[in-house]
Amino acid sequence: MKKLFFAVLTVFAFSFSNAQDEGGSATSEGTWLIEANTGNAMLGSTSFMFASSDGTSQYNLGLDGGYFIADDLAIKAGLGFGGISPDVGDNVSAFSYRLGAKYYLGGEFPIGVDLTGASGDGAENGAGETPLWLGLQGGYAWFVADNIAIEPGLRYNLSLNEDFTDEGVFQFNIGFTLFL
Repeated sequence: MKKLFFAVLTVFAFSFSNAQDEGGSATSEGTWLIEANTGNAMLGSTSFMFASSDGTSQYNLGLDGGYFIADDLAIKAGLGFGGISPDVGDNVSAFSYRLGAKYYLGGEFPIGVDLTGASGDGAENGAGETPLWLGLQGGYAWFVADNIAIEPGLRYNLSLNEDFTDEGVFQFNIGFTLFL
């Protein structure tokens, strides 16, 4: 009976292993992704961030999701919510959105381009303008499992609304991606 049990277990294990190999990579066409990123203090972000200094707190919560329309090429969308709670003055809060694409060179070097913006209570500058950014990023996907990657990378956000700001924002991010 033990021999039969181990034989069945062995056949099942090899079948499962073979099915995993035939399924393709995590970045294959038809795969979904869910991504959480660290970020810095920037209005209009879909990352996770918290900072506090001299009685002023800044925070942001967000997620990105995407779908691979071709091998290694995903379209992405993201939402975020963040704000500033100053020691003196009014609180500022904003909803952020992101639309873009991400391509994995060789399946492990993600490069991306996206459009990110924000709107909400106090999100505009003194002239009533809200932020709009063109984001360019590149990095490395370290697969810690077949469907989980840690993605350190560099990102530059170019302001598309010079009435809000004419300065770009350079970031170092660490992303955590789940492929489904």
